[in-house]
Amino acid sequence: MKVIALEGPSYAGKSSTIAHLRRQGAEDRAFVSDCYVDHIAHRHDIPPARTTSAAAQLAAFETFMTIEGIRVRRALASAKTVVILDRSVDTLLAHAHGLDALFGFGVQHQLRDRLQEMPFLRPDHTLYLDVPAEVLALRREAAGHTTAEPDYFLHEPAFLDRVRDFFISGAQQPVSRRVTVLPADATPLEIAQAVEALITLWTR
Repeated sequence: MKVIALEGPSYAGKSSTIAHLRRQGAEDRAFVSDCYVDHIAHRHDIPPARTTSAAAQLAAFETFMTIEGIRVRRALASAKTVVILDRSVDTLLAHAHGLDALFGFGVQHQLRDRLQEMPFLRPDHTLYLDVPAEVLALRREAAGHTTAEPDYFLHEPAFLDRVRDFFISGAQQPVSRRVTVLPADATPLEIAQAVEALITLWTR
């Protein structure tokens, strides 16, 4: 089973790409899973992006790893040879890396230890959709969210930089066996088609 994950900041184009792949019939041969938050029925049950303590960050990890366990079971039950994920466990580690750096929680090593005790899908290949912060802001504004959420933590420059660093710098060790950076300063269709071409290449 080959596992491919899409990573990148919010509004990078991951969900639009997943929708495109489904329209193109990807689920005929692949198990395709939405982002963790899309598995949570009620919005108020989603852990906050900006947790206020190490304990809260650890609790958020446990919530998302419960969903990861469901993904594992469904992927195995599907008997498909390809798995495509909108975010992987590396999202959880990258998020913790950002919060550790900014607020000194110091939880990432605990998450890595806990991860080894739980079922998870390890990506063979991760595609990181790389988008400049100013483009993300424009996409958010176009989606109508700027006024409703003026302090959007996931797009704070310091946080964005540290999460990007997790995937790109080489200083960290993502769970994924390989990370490819894909510039995603383009239209949703162009991004989706670029991702589709790479997935096709890797799963021949």
